[in-house]
Amino acid sequence: MALSNIIIAHANAVLVIDLAAIRKNYQILQHTLNGVEVAAVVKANAYGLGADRIGPALVKAGCKKFFVAHLEEGIHLRPYVADTEIHILGGLLPGASNTYREYSLIPVLGSLNEISSWADYTRDIPLPCDIHVDTGMLRLGLPQSELNQIVENPNIMAGLKVLNVISHLASADELHSYQTSAQLRAFKVARKALPMGKACLANSSGIFCGTPYHLDMVRPGIALYGANPTPNFQNPMCPTTELKARITQIRDARAGETIGYGATYKVNKNSKIATVSVGYADGYLRSLSNKAFAYLEGYKIPLVGRVSMDLITFDISNVPIGLCNIGAWVELIGPNHSVDDLAREGSTISYEVLTNLGARYHRIYINE
Repeated sequence: MALSNIIIAHANAVLVIDLAAIRKNYQILQHTLNGVEVAAVVKANAYGLGADRIGPALVKAGCKKFFVAHLEEGIHLRPYVADTEIHILGGLLPGASNTYREYSLIPVLGSLNEISSWADYTRDIPLPCDIHVDTGMLRLGLPQSELNQIVENPNIMAGLKVLNVISHLASADELHSYQTSAQLRAFKVARKALPMGKACLANSSGIFCGTPYHLDMVRPGIALYGANPTPNFQNPMCPTTELKARITQIRDARAGETIGYGATYKVNKNSKIATVSVGYADGYLRSLSNKAFAYLEGYKIPLVGRVSMDLITFDISNVPIGLCNIGAWVELIGPNHSVDDLAREGSTISYEVLTNLGARYHRIYINE
């Protein structure tokens, strides 16, 4: 992804998304899983990168099943991934059953009320669904009390065309978490009450917890987009995004002067300060203020001062003067500085960084 080869005269900032790398990540997971089916989570507009482009790229890689969070996301995605399954993790919206049918969307049912509503709606027109079991997150999914009711009265499930029984791991990215194995045990118990369909538990990090978590199908999200699903080890995935922005001004700052809103950074020696045209309106998080780094022609430069709506400032004093030019591209995410690096500097996670990438970036999709 050599941005130097892409000339965008009118763009202040450019986000390059490598569709070949996303396809490669899907194939890496397929290889890791030795035949277990790999669905793809493309919720939140494919984690901010564009579901309308990511979806077709994954279809080319062989993906036939997609998961999104909201019904509206499924409606939006449908034209781009024809002849695939789209599953709605958010469940069955009251009064919207006809919409699921119209767009061939599969609700992930997470309560007895949802199960009853879908069973009533599909009594004469069998339509597929998934069942979500809560194994310890206390968010979506059948709680143990409702699962017990199914055990006592299996007829609750009569007539339902269940494709998958799923749950979700809460701590799979934490190396020594007791919760992950406890959730697997709870899911196996739940499968005795709900033996129909395929079993699906592992998210991106869960895939790397080992074979017992793979079951019949997995549904990775963040791993497809290049972030590290194994934060305690080297990233097994390919980077997929590069974010660069132009220098708009270069200022000489004297020792004792302050930079940006609130005067939170005081210059301790004469310095060169570059203003770059990205800010929190573009999803460059305010929590990165005085913490983040970037790269200018391979030189690491610190962010100084607060992140404002449209602008950030870097100390470029260590960069050779001949490389410090108005219009030069500063690498915010790229080969030298991964999305995980930026997330760490902002005291957050790569999910938040990617899903906040703003609409003002000029987006370039390569390797379609």
